[in-house]
Amino acid sequence: MQFKHATLDFDGPVAILKLDHQEVMNAVSMDMLGGLGEALDAIDDKRDEVRCLVLTGAGRAFCTGANLQGRNNQKSGKSNAGHSLEIGFHPFLRRLRRLHCPIVTAVNGPAAGAGMSFALMGDMILCARSSYFLQAFRRIGLVPDCGSTWLLPRMIGKARSVELSLMGERLPAEKALEWGLVNRVYDDAVLMEETMKLAHDLANGPTVALSLIRKLYWDSPENSFEEQLNLEFESQRIAGAAEDFKEGVTAFLEKRPAKFKGK
Repeated sequence: MQFKHATLDFDGPVAILKLDHQEVMNAVSMDMLGGLGEALDAIDDKRDEVRCLVLTGAGRAFCTGANLQGRNNQKSGKSNAGHSLEIGFHPFLRRLRRLHCPIVTAVNGPAAGAGMSFALMGDMILCARSSYFLQAFRRIGLVPDCGSTWLLPRMIGKARSVELSLMGERLPAEKALEWGLVNRVYDDAVLMEETMKLAHDLANGPTVALSLIRKLYWDSPENSFEEQLNLEFESQRIAGAAEDFKEGVTAFLEKRPAKFKGK
C-alpha cells in the first residue's frame, strides 16, 4: 500500500511500515506525517490480523529528521517551530505509544533528530552496523523534541543524554548497543532478514500479553511503586482471561510448543 512518502506491506501478521522519501533521506514533512497516519489507520482496520509492526526506512537512511526545505525563507522572529510538533509529530508518536501490538524498529541508516525519536519508539530496536544516531537540533539552533528529552534520560541516563544533545555528535550503532540504547546490531546485509525473524516470533506469541507488557513499561516511569503494582494486577487479570493463557499452560503441561492466537 502506497501513501504519501510512506509504504505499508503485510507479511502475514507482520506489518512493515517504511518511511519513503529517499530523495531527502526520509526527512519528515507534514505530507509524510499524513501518509504515516493513513498507514496507521490501515493497520487499525486490520488490528485483529496485525500482531507486530516493523518500522524502517526505505533506501539508505532510516530518517534524517524534519524536512527543512523552505525553512530558510521564513522571516526572523516569525517562525513557529513548535506548531508542526503539535499538529503532526506528536499525534504520530502518541499513536505509536498506544499501538495494540509490539513495534520493532529496524534502523537501516542515519536516525537523526525526529528520526532518532521514531527509532527509539520501538519495543525492540535493531540496527545495521553502519547506522548511527544523532541529536541534530543544536546544529540548527533548536532544542531536542519529539519526546527525546523524555526517552533518552530513561534509556541511557542524564549525563549521556545531555552530552548527545549539547554536542550534536554521532552515536554509532555499536556504541548505542554498548550504552543500552538499542537491543541488537547486525551486519547491514542481514538487518531486515533478522528483523523479520524477530517480528514473526513476536507476532506468533501471546500478543494480548505482549501488548500489556509494552503498556506496563511505557507507564512505569510515571507511576509510583504502588501504582505500578496495581497496574500489574489489572494487566494480569486481563492476560489471565485470554485464550492464550490457557493455551500456554496446556502446552507447558503437555510439553509442546504453544500455538498462540493473540486472543
